[in-house]
Amino acid sequence: MFSKIWTKKSTADYSDPISRLKEAIDGAEAVVIGAGAGLSTSAGFTYSGERFERYFGDFIQKYHIRDMYSGGFYPYSGLEEYWAWWSRHIYYNRYADAPKPVCPALYETVGNKDCFVLTTNADHQFQKAGFDKKRLFYTQGAYGLWQCSEACHQKTYDNEEAVRQMLAKQRDMKIPAELIPVCPVCGAPMTMNLRQDASFVQDEGWYAAAERYEDFIRRHKELRILFLELGVGGNTPGIIKYPFWQMTAENPKAVYACINYGEAGCPKEIEAKSICIDGDIGDTLLRLVSK
Repeated sequence: MFSKIWTKKSTADYSDPISRLKEAIDGAEAVVIGAGAGLSTSAGFTYSGERFERYFGDFIQKYHIRDMYSGGFYPYSGLEEYWAWWSRHIYYNRYADAPKPVCPALYETVGNKDCFVLTTNADHQFQKAGFDKKRLFYTQGAYGLWQCSEACHQKTYDNEEAVRQMLAKQRDMKIPAELIPVCPVCGAPMTMNLRQDASFVQDEGWYAAAERYEDFIRRHKELRILFLELGVGGNTPGIIKYPFWQMTAENPKAVYACINYGEAGCPKEIEAKSICIDGDIGDTLLRLVSK
């Protein structure tokens, strides 16, 4: 239904779009936040550069791995080495504090509103910032959860205690063999609960969150609702971006707002009720908080 040409708006002058966004937040009866990888990047969860080199220097030296993302798919020498990598990856991207307080700034901005968060991120920063866990839907999985690699049953397992042990006891890029996690049902190795292929486990918690999100949208669909999209790129637009555009077009009271460095835009059909800010999410939120 939408034109193929997006309208992209300049942010040479931040005052006008930020003031408009502040008014949209203040006037909203509900806020739906759609968050993608750009939000995590703004919070400092970068997967390459100095941060990657600091935590994975030994893996870089041995295997010439380029970034954290590609390192997750590397064919390591065994499960002891595999989990040495992944325990670090999980810890520094899930349990360690974010380098920058972007999610707390977001909570300060919209936390008093009737809101729901839909996100493709796996780092759980919304819950750590104070958002109600029953108003969060992590559609693509979470770094804090494991599942059976064979998906022999539809259940996930919290991993914080095990990850902390792996991190503390690993030596020479390996964890002790006794710490390798195995499925309690079939004995196969455990793996990350991240949507990579058809084996992704959608457990009872996943379906409950999906139902709560659908119920939230259903109950608010005719109200003044702000669809606030943060850092969503073009990898999975069907999860957040396209539905947000569609729901904005269908509701005359809705407003669509997009904050995304280098990728802020909207279809011409909803241009009049959209606020697109091409800039850093953290910087923009700090400006909102200060207003």
